[in-house]
Amino acid sequence: MTTTESSSRHHHLEKMSVIDLLNRINEEDKSVPLAVEKVLPKIESLIIVVVEKMKLGGRLFYIGAGTSGRLGILDASEIPPTYGMPQEKVIGLIAGGDKAIRKAVENAEDDAQQAWKDLLAFDINTNDVLIGIAASGITPYVIGGVKEARKNGIVTGCIACNEATPLAAAVEFPIEVVVGPEFVTGSTRMKAGTAQKLILNMISTSTMIQLGRVKGNKMVDMQLTNHKLVNRGIKMIMEELKISQQEAEALLSEFGNVRKAIDGKR
Repeated sequence: MTTTESSSRHHHLEKMSVIDLLNRINEEDKSVPLAVEKVLPKIESLIIVVVEKMKLGGRLFYIGAGTSGRLGILDASEIPPTYGMPQEKVIGLIAGGDKAIRKAVENAEDDAQQAWKDLLAFDINTNDVLIGIAASGITPYVIGGVKEARKNGIVTGCIACNEATPLAAAVEFPIEVVVGPEFVTGSTRMKAGTAQKLILNMISTSTMIQLGRVKGNKMVDMQLTNHKLVNRGIKMIMEELKISQQEAEALLSEFGNVRKAIDGKR
């Protein structure tokens, strides 16, 4: 039995009070960052190759099923507004297609051929990197996708939450972060999902920083899509150039972008 499917260390959950449930869930959650810490060198190796490929014009793809697929899509969807990257540079795909984002699609994850078909629709090629995400490490959709990609000379990595998985064996840059049994047996949207989210944050954030999309510690290329972000942009310009709010507002209005406003003033 895989670790992600092994029995919870907690029993008779239905008899617990709400605060007891919360304390025990929190106790389990605390172990996740420590598990991620153990695989930081593996994460580093994958990030280095992602940065290399993207500097040459390549793209980053995520594929997954269920929670894993949704987490990949979430990470990909946040890159354009946060870092001003074109939407097609980081792409998340889920077994069953976009309708599976909201509602489970029966047997979609069991099709080992479909992921490659989905990737071909985006003309995936040797300039790109593909990361398969599967808590179990045995999802056919994900394994089939990375195997075919690797056959075609595409760099592949993975994020799994068990040891010695078929998924890890199929890629060049495996990350296996073992978080142990879930609070609710087999509910990998919990600790496993949290670990995957933390690692995806690390991959995309570190990559964007390495690609020059952060200045100091600020998101200077973010899309100004609402009042909160416009105000954040104004504050960045004020701090960077040591100017008044009125001057910063005028610069942002003129250039429409925090980075351009700062560089233009200088």
